[in-house]
Amino acid sequence: MKEILDAIQSPDSTSADFANIKLPESYRAVTVHKDEAEMFAGVASRDKDPRKSLHLDDVKLPELGPGEALVAVMASSVNYNSVWTSIFEPVSTFGFLERYGRLSELTKRHDLPYHVIGSDLAGVVLRTGPGVNSWKPGDEVVAHCLSVELESSDGHNDTMLDPEQRIWGFETNFGGLAEIALVKSNQLMPKPGHLSWEEAAAPGLVNSTAYRQLVSRNGAGMKQGDNVLIWGASGGLGSYATQFALAGGANPICVVSSPEKADICRSMGAEAVIDRNAEGYKFWKDENTQDPREWKRFGSKIRELTGGEDIDIVFEHPGRETFGASVYVTRKGGTITTCASTSGYMHQYDNRYLWMSLKRIIGSHFANYREAWEANRLIAKGKIHPTLSKVYSLEETGQAAYDVHRNLHQGKVGVLALAPQEGLGVSNPELRAQHIDAINRFRNI
Repeated sequence: MKEILDAIQSPDSTSADFANIKLPESYRAVTVHKDEAEMFAGVASRDKDPRKSLHLDDVKLPELGPGEALVAVMASSVNYNSVWTSIFEPVSTFGFLERYGRLSELTKRHDLPYHVIGSDLAGVVLRTGPGVNSWKPGDEVVAHCLSVELESSDGHNDTMLDPEQRIWGFETNFGGLAEIALVKSNQLMPKPGHLSWEEAAAPGLVNSTAYRQLVSRNGAGMKQGDNVLIWGASGGLGSYATQFALAGGANPICVVSSPEKADICRSMGAEAVIDRNAEGYKFWKDENTQDPREWKRFGSKIRELTGGEDIDIVFEHPGRETFGASVYVTRKGGTITTCASTSGYMHQYDNRYLWMSLKRIIGSHFANYREAWEANRLIAKGKIHPTLSKVYSLEETGQAAYDVHRNLHQGKVGVLALAPQEGLGVSNPELRAQHIDAINRFRNI
């Protein structure tokens, strides 16, 4: 790995230099083990500990196939799908790998007794497979997490509709929490030059997800003046939704769980902030019964902050805990977009408030290549900024995932892979200087 790192850090390295580096037979990677998939059986979700299930192993370098690239990973980050993988919920990811392995001779590589996880990276291309023309060894890149076969007509209008669409590092092997990653070449995008490796690795999954869910015509199609309710507005996903709302001329109503998180939203420029813990909202009377009076109280608070207006768009991802309230507070003809269910998948809501008020629920999952590219372009132009709050080493990934699982973090948490320290990889210091306060916003909490 030293030769690879030396080439990356040398300003004189050429594409030919990278192409001539002898690749190692193995590399270090964060994994879960198939024979441990039942290790948390009978344990409550909250008490499942990623530090016990995530391992740092030496794994074999995978074979490079057509249309693929091997990337030296300088930094990655932890997403909620990394937490799901680590606690084997809602199902073990080894089922995904087994199904993918049955697709072709080449995909058999993914069906292994270990799963290299991680759905973000920033790094440098080491090798490209046959048929790759847009990228070459030595290119500095970030990767989005859409892995798609595109052999079916279903995916050609929107690649997210392809029947063989998967999330890289979650439903495929050889993910980004590692020293080397295997990706399809159409996952690659240019690394924003004004960001360090760990900053560039942080936005990928959540930034693209928020873009599709909120901005794209495949999601809510947000417009100027919209009132947008954003749950978890200072978190890994919500912090990007808040930025997109502000950048697009909408009015974010940010829901958070502490005064510190409220301050973060205000520092981004949001004016309407609700601390749900301070307000004491309890949308459920008990395990099985919601409390419509709390929905109404929540709606009244929203109207206080909007001058009497209701919500045009709800940016939903908590799921079960909040979904009934989300449907209720949305205006007539409004939209609830949902991309996750971190508090539970079985949503309940009063359908009268949906059908009689002509509201819409839109399911949104990650982003297609064009949406991911547009979202990355906004990062590269300094219009949207990374929300990195803390950085861990590859050895500390278990602790990073634990912090995300227990909601002990703000924004995104990064992980250094080959990068020996934070702050490396900046090639456009002038643009960085213009936006340094915004880049460091979540670091200065």
